Amino acid sequence: MLTCPARLKLVPALLASLTASAFAQVPSQPQTPTQVVVVTGSRAEQASFDLPAAIDVVDAGRIRDNQPRVNLSEALVAIPGVVVQNRQNYAQDLQISSRGFGARSAFGVRGVRLITDGIPATMPDGQGQAATFNLDMAERIEVLRGPFSALYGNHSGGVVQLFTRDAKGPPEIEFSAVAGSDGMRKFDLNAAGQASGIGYVLDASRFETDGYRAHSAAKREQGYAKLTVPISRDGKLTVIANSLHQRDTQDPLGITWATFQRDPRAGEIDTSDTQSPQRTFADRYDTRKSIDHQQAGLQWQQNFGANRLQLTVYGGNRQVIQYQSFSRAFQAPATHSGGVVDFDRDFHGVDLNWRDVRGLAGGTLRTTLGLEYAGSKDSRQGYENYVGEQFGVRGRLRRDEQNDLSSLDPYVQTEWEGGQWVLTAGLRRTSLDVDVTDDFLGNGNDSGGVDYSGTAPVLGALYKLTPNLNVYASAARGFETPTLNELFYSGSGNGFNFKLRPSRSTNLEAGLKTMLGADTRLDLTLFQVRTDGELTVDASSGGRTSYRNAGETLRRGMELSFDTRFGPGLNARVAASALRAVYEDGFGNIPAGNRLPGVPRASLYGELGWTAADGKLNAALESLATGKVNPDDANAATPAPGYGIVNARVQARQEVGEWRFKQFARLNNLFDRDYVGSVIVGDSNRRFYEPAPGRNWVLGVSAQYQFR
Repeated sequence: MLTCPARLKLVPALLASLTASAFAQVPSQPQTPTQVVVVTGSRAEQASFDLPAAIDVVDAGRIRDNQPRVNLSEALVAIPGVVVQNRQNYAQDLQISSRGFGARSAFGVRGVRLITDGIPATMPDGQGQAATFNLDMAERIEVLRGPFSALYGNHSGGVVQLFTRDAKGPPEIEFSAVAGSDGMRKFDLNAAGQASGIGYVLDASRFETDGYRAHSAAKREQGYAKLTVPISRDGKLTVIANSLHQRDTQDPLGITWATFQRDPRAGEIDTSDTQSPQRTFADRYDTRKSIDHQQAGLQWQQNFGANRLQLTVYGGNRQVIQYQSFSRAFQAPATHSGGVVDFDRDFHGVDLNWRDVRGLAGGTLRTTLGLEYAGSKDSRQGYENYVGEQFGVRGRLRRDEQNDLSSLDPYVQTEWEGGQWVLTAGLRRTSLDVDVTDDFLGNGNDSGGVDYSGTAPVLGALYKLTPNLNVYASAARGFETPTLNELFYSGSGNGFNFKLRPSRSTNLEAGLKTMLGADTRLDLTLFQVRTDGELTVDASSGGRTSYRNAGETLRRGMELSFDTRFGPGLNARVAASALRAVYEDGFGNIPAGNRLPGVPRASLYGELGWTAADGKLNAALESLATGKVNPDDANAATPAPGYGIVNARVQARQEVGEWRFKQFARLNNLFDRDYVGSVIVGDSNRRFYEPAPGRNWVLGVSAQYQFR
């Protein structure tokens, strides 16, 4: 049961954040700021301080220290404008949104572009999987929001790009082990080094959990390999391979508000089950998913003085079997495709680009010209999820088809920097072809296809008012096609929905970036996004969701990030976001002015940390607060209440000869709050809510040996 109003739950988080701000000591004399170098946005190394875009970087320490390194939500919690929800459901991946884009995704990631080491983790249609990110070997994560995201093509409401470490120096080997609440345990073994000039990074891990919620156990095995080969003095070849295996990952499904109030860990009872009246939907249908994903890619880069030629080639395979929860009565129509999804996907892609650097009008002109191609082919079947009176087993074939997708995107981006100005312009043309071949003709022929195309222009300007204060503005036109999963079903549950249109958005942004001395940085961004043809949920039940186009939507908001170091080893960070996301035009029975579902009105992160003078011990308090979230377009269902939680962490390090040891402990949700961590937007059965854990703990140890 919820024991206090949502506004009271914000108090601990607000106090921690305000304390962090109040103790900040800003030196009176400005100094030259320490530059954080990024690649995302400009496609070339550039100081984030001088980029006319909202971009944040999460470094290796924040990713790898004090965390189990299982979910991307661990690393991105302190990024303003980005909401990453751990659904406590490893069968459905994380729920990631940037300025509200991607919030209504029923599973996987849409609306946000995912990239790892220059290779897309997002398919041509815009659907991605964050679980493929390898956090154990991560060097940094760059998070780009706003207009510049459009330069990455379809479904780029934001860009999350992970870069893994490059091996340098003598060989080393490391083992780590993590354990936590609800039977969580993870083991990781990695090695890195150089041999004959060739750098290598190898990693293998296994993660298991019994799950916080009923019927939510999971096992995940990941592998990763990276080789860096120098081709010449000015060139290198990087080869990357990774794999992800999850077998029979349990799906706890969503629950109603009444069930959440009664017991957040419980599943929803299937009242139609006369044989076992207290059995849940998840147990009755044994809802689960198995994933086998592997891919490989290579990147060749050759420098010609300041100019550069780069080629990226990749390919892979993804196999998924998912058992969903549909009642037998709902499955009866011959047009229905069944409750078991089984697909085998081959995917591949190429990106070729040339960067030219030259002087112009007393400044420097940098231009990147490129062409990106991506394709995927699915062999997809659907089966009934019962045989006789037994549910949760593969029954009769109900769907058999092949889905072919291909996209071709030429792009150009240019930047001129001279004096106090940085001027940027870009253009990307997206063409996406979707073809469906139906081989199951007992319910009619659903073969067909649809082609989408759109152009995304971007303009930006940054002015350096002082060496420590930059102001900027940018604008872009965005383009977002329906994903393959959004095309699968029409509102009636029959066949493909080829009538869905892409949504198009106009993005405006203005902001400032300032260094208040050598150790304090503040970024402030204001933005507005108007979207026409926003894709919204038409109907959602038991894991199956159909979509429709709405009218115009409006997003207006503010993002602020503040980092400082002060006093004897103290540091603080505050990340705040406010977002008003509404339907400007009514549609169906949804009136104008309703809030977009899945999007919190505000969020706040605060952290106050301490590090010992020798760097061998550190500790911190973290606070996170978020506003209420509507789970439906009608705004009629009970919103997931706003909440505030506080976490604590501590880490110790030791060095003995060639050995390096680390230990950490985390205590999350110190005050044991009951809260909804994420929602399933538009669920027809009103099972919207996915509860988050109460108070929970994590312990981790690692040992690394470096050969000399």
